[in-house]
Amino acid sequence: MRVDRSAYDVLTEDGPTRLPALPACEVTVGDWLAVTDDGGWALLPRTSLLVRGASSGVSRTQPLAANVDVVLVVASLSVPIPVRRIERLLTLAWESGAAPVVVLTKADLHPDPEAAVRDLEPHAPGAPIVVTSAAEGDVAALAPYAQPGTTLVLLGASGAGKSTVVNALAGATVMDTGDVRGVDGKGRHTTTHRELVLLPSGAVVIDTPGLRGVALAGSEEGLALAFSDVEELAAACRFADCAHVGEPGCAVQASIDAGDLSAARMESWRKLQRELSFQARRTDARLRAEERAKWKAITKSNRARPARL
Repeated sequence: MRVDRSAYDVLTEDGPTRLPALPACEVTVGDWLAVTDDGGWALLPRTSLLVRGASSGVSRTQPLAANVDVVLVVASLSVPIPVRRIERLLTLAWESGAAPVVVLTKADLHPDPEAAVRDLEPHAPGAPIVVTSAAEGDVAALAPYAQPGTTLVLLGASGAGKSTVVNALAGATVMDTGDVRGVDGKGRHTTTHRELVLLPSGAVVIDTPGLRGVALAGSEEGLALAFSDVEELAAACRFADCAHVGEPGCAVQASIDAGDLSAARMESWRKLQRELSFQARRTDARLRAEERAKWKAITKSNRARPARL
C-alpha cells in the first residue's frame, strides 16, 4: 500500500502490517507479495509496471506503480489543457501495459467542457476522455473504470485535482488536498508519497505526487500507441525510411498540409522519439559500464588468490 525507504505497508487478509525492506528487491506500490507467518516475503510476478524514465544525470528508471489496470491521466479544466504533457503521460501509460483514460477535472470552472474534450481528442487516440467535477462529488464518469478487483493509478501535475478525485471515489477524505494558484493552476505537493487506497466499489486506487519532470522509459511501443494516428500515416508514406521532411509521397506531410494533423503534434512525436533514443543509449552505456566493473572485480579477485601448485 505504501513504500518507504526501510519498510513497506502491506495489506493482508488479516489486515495491514509492516514489513522490512530488502535491499536487493525493488518493490513499488501495487505490488503483490507472498508473505510468510514469520514476516518473510517474496515479490510475485507483475502484470504491468508503470515506470518513469531517468532524471537528468541519472541512468536508472523509477517504478511508479505495479499491477495497474487503468491509468487515469488527470488534467484540470481551470487552466489551458497541457496537451504536450498529456501526450507524454499517455506514452508512459501505454508502455506500462495498462489502459489509459484521460480525466479532465474541475469542469465547473470551464465554460464549455464538451468543446475541451473535442479539442483534446486528436491528441489521445484510443484513450477515452471523461469529465469530472470532483469538488462537487461528480465522478460518475469514472464508475465504469472503478470495478471490483480493478487497480487504478492517477498521474498528473500538482493542482490537477488527483487527491480530490480519490476522495470523491472513496466517499470520504482519505487524501489531503490544497489550494492552487489562480494564475497557472499549480498547487503544492499535498500528496508527498504514492499510496494505495481501497474504494467502496471494491476497486483500489493509487494516488501519486504531482509530477514535474516526466521522462520516458522503455521501448517505442508506448509511443506508437500514444501517437497511433502519426504512426498510421507514416506507414502510408511512399518510402519506408521517409523522414517526413519533404520527401515525395509523404503521407505525414500531406496530412499536415491538409490541416488534419497539426505540426505541433508532429513535432511532439519527433521530440519523444529523440528522447527515447537518448534514454536507450544511456541505458546501454550504463549496462556496459556495470559489466566492465563486474569483470574487473572478478579479475582482481582471481589475481589475489594464491597460485595452486
